[in-house]
Amino acid sequence: MSRLSATVPFIHADCDITDSTFGAYVEIGRGSRLNNAAFGDYAYCDRYADIANARIGKFANIAAFSRIGATDHPLDTAACHHFLYRSADYWDDTTRDATFFEHRRSRIAQIGHDTWIGAGAMIKPEVTLGDGAVVAAGAVVTKDVDPYTIVAGTPAKPLRLRQPRNIADRLIALAWWDWTHDALRAALDDFRAMKAEAFLEKYKG
Repeated sequence: MSRLSATVPFIHADCDITDSTFGAYVEIGRGSRLNNAAFGDYAYCDRYADIANARIGKFANIAAFSRIGATDHPLDTAACHHFLYRSADYWDDTTRDATFFEHRRSRIAQIGHDTWIGAGAMIKPEVTLGDGAVVAAGAVVTKDVDPYTIVAGTPAKPLRLRQPRNIADRLIALAWWDWTHDALRAALDDFRAMKAEAFLEKYKG
């Protein structure tokens, strides 16, 4: 029997998960913290990922200790400490600042299909990673990343293309990530053996 399931996510021990949803064949690594996150089919995160206010595409590969949708503190007020918005933790006669938390939840990070986020990388709120993009380990991504582009550094900058633009466009058009589980299995040997262009030629992409 396969380890992963089409109906139940494989969630390792010591995870803290709130307001999150999972597609088929999803795995969540040990000690990860998820809030307001939606994982597409086959996406996974490794150990101690911290993901908030994010939409994760299918087949996303998220390495250990990465952070997506890292929450911000207010910078235009006299203080930036969370006593401003977690006020009920400090005083009995006040409440949390609901408006602040609603705004924070609205700042969604969008992670495309077949993306790879390296260990210890950080993706800021409202950033979009295009399909096929790769983020190097330790990078801090503050701006959108084009499809099939590899970025690295702090702040992250384009390093090179993962695939030439014409191949990337054809892969996006093929959208193999929307294939059925059986179709993926049928093409598995070709996924393993073929370069992207040959794969596209065979599968009419």
